[in-house]
Amino acid sequence: MARRSEIRLKTEGRMRIARITAILLVALLLPLWLIGCGRQQNASAVKPLVVGMDLSYPPFETIGADGRPSGVSVDLAIALGESLHRPVRIENIPFTGLIPSLLTGKIDLIVSSMTDTPERRKSIAFSDPYLSIGLAALAGKRAALASSSDLDHPGRTIAVRQGTTAQAWASDHLKQAKLLVLDKESSAVLEVIQGKADAFLYDQMSVWKNQKEHPAETVALLAPIQTEHWAIGLRPSDTALRDGVNAFLKSFRDSGGFDRLGDKHLKEQKEAFAAAGIPFYF
Repeated sequence: MARRSEIRLKTEGRMRIARITAILLVALLLPLWLIGCGRQQNASAVKPLVVGMDLSYPPFETIGADGRPSGVSVDLAIALGESLHRPVRIENIPFTGLIPSLLTGKIDLIVSSMTDTPERRKSIAFSDPYLSIGLAALAGKRAALASSSDLDHPGRTIAVRQGTTAQAWASDHLKQAKLLVLDKESSAVLEVIQGKADAFLYDQMSVWKNQKEHPAETVALLAPIQTEHWAIGLRPSDTALRDGVNAFLKSFRDSGGFDRLGDKHLKEQKEAFAAAGIPFYF
């Protein structure tokens, strides 16, 4: 009996040691497992930066030959996402729907060649400006317009794109000319080519580009009607995000990022504007 008791005690001792060892192993490994889970959760918790833009405005916002978003604003948005350590998802939204999409939370930012205006600041906030550009006119050759001062006359028809600062300017300043509001740039250009509109008000770069594509029918009046500043649109409550965007814009400019974008997407325009003595955008 004594021998059996001794064996039982030894067995129980070994089992007790095994249980203690198992408990110690769990105590040591559990924190490591929790850290690993936490890292996985943190990685999966990084939300995409959802950027809204109207992909009908080359070379700033367009769809490339591969069917993917392409252009100055696309590259800018991707660089911003890298700076904020967030993947970027681009939503193609008509220009007039960008601000409503921002305010309803469908997108986080607007990067779509949008001008910072007092009217828009009533509903959204803007980053620091990243580009300055002038409002200009694409005139039909048959219209015989010498400058923007010739726009506001009875019998004139002036085309503008809906929701743009050109529409706002024309509504405020053109009291005698007829205003033709269209939803697409291509439609407005076609009206000028066909002689149905005397001029199309848009930004200098687009006016220059469209005149180069239609030299027989159009004239570019590039002297700026007004100077505008493009910026990134945000919700007013997203102050931390706005600070991050502004820090990125400064760093991107200081590192030559905007110069690289200009050389990549706007090389011909930069050279032409320099030859004409017209200040370039960035």
